[in-house]
Amino acid sequence: MKRILSTLICVMVMASLSAQIRGNNIIVTVEPDRQDWTYKTGETAQFVVEVRKSGTLLDNVSIDLAAGPEMYQDVKKTMVLKDGTLKLTGSMKQPGFYRVDVTAHVDGQDYKGACGAAFSPEKLQPSTVMPADFSEFWQNAIAEARKTDLNPTKRLLPERCTKDVNVYEVSFQNIQPNYRTYAILCVPVKEGRYPALLRVPGAGVRPYGGDVWTASQGAITLEIGIHGIPVTMEQKVYDDVFNGALMGYWEFNMDDRDKHYYKRVVIGCIRALDYIAEYTPWNGNELGVSGSSQGGFLTLATAALDKRITYYAPVHAALCDHTNSLRGIACGWPHYFYWNKGKGQEKQIEVSRYYDGINFARLITDKQAGWFSFGYNDDVVPPTTAWATYNTVKGPKEISPYQATWHFWFQEQWDEWENWLLKQMHLR
Repeated sequence: MKRILSTLICVMVMASLSAQIRGNNIIVTVEPDRQDWTYKTGETAQFVVEVRKSGTLLDNVSIDLAAGPEMYQDVKKTMVLKDGTLKLTGSMKQPGFYRVDVTAHVDGQDYKGACGAAFSPEKLQPSTVMPADFSEFWQNAIAEARKTDLNPTKRLLPERCTKDVNVYEVSFQNIQPNYRTYAILCVPVKEGRYPALLRVPGAGVRPYGGDVWTASQGAITLEIGIHGIPVTMEQKVYDDVFNGALMGYWEFNMDDRDKHYYKRVVIGCIRALDYIAEYTPWNGNELGVSGSSQGGFLTLATAALDKRITYYAPVHAALCDHTNSLRGIACGWPHYFYWNKGKGQEKQIEVSRYYDGINFARLITDKQAGWFSFGYNDDVVPPTTAWATYNTVKGPKEISPYQATWHFWFQEQWDEWENWLLKQMHLR
């Protein structure tokens, strides 16, 4: 009996140790009346707002409501929902997204819900203008950078290796001597030639672990950093840099196309492909690029500027359609001209066109396969710009929106993304 009691106590202790905080007891939902959240211009979308506690509607809950075209909502109210529910409607005469945001205030805490309904999104078109010398500017920049030898370094990371994959921290020169790009390279242990995938990062400053899992399926993966610093240091180092010298780096030198921060970032992506081609056992056929947010933009830029890319997958791509806000329509992160509608920023507006994902998307060819995914609730990268970017591409492409996602992805979305990449590499 003592042994049984001891065993039960151990099981209970282990169960309590493994328990995790998950989700909220109070949930705010904004539900449209169509499963795909999609309408034609001129139609009316009907929304149902519900605030629930422990799965049941919460009485007398105070909410803030904002509704209207995304980023330009013209309906703003504060009210009390007696039975925890509210019905409302919305419509748009022009293609775009009608967004409803609800913030419930319960016991001193805020709980948010939202819904972005699409109105004829397949008709959305971008505003940005493509400079006449756009391609020339970038090809000249690439040619100039290639005058600098890659001069690579390579260091095995034994603690990250598996029986199937060798993992290295590598570096190579980028746009000029002594400016290096650092990355994590993962290569299958088994001798052979393999398809390859370049992973490009979202915004921020952080270490990287490398894409070991995809490499274990039979691919070379190279995950790069963009800031010219090693990618295996302690997190505090990156936090200090991000809160110091690199704070707001996406706005550095916005008025000079040659000094713009993203110039060396984009060139670094192309040099990463050069590294794969020259210093890894790439099979010379399947070569892809993928990333989300800032990485979505870099995915478009890399595919546009290097025709060795055979497949690309941008997820909620940022830095697209910067000038949309000049006409009062949702613009891409970092929303450069949203706050003052570009007043006094004529030079920055001109330069932004060389760093707009839309203009890179215009250069993607019919020999490159694309997969696009994003959320209709994204309040960082507006789906208005994500759809317009997709509509711009002329080559073979697939679109898979996950309407309820914000600036993140669901597990199912990640799985679809990964499976699509593996199919392009003929590993599925």
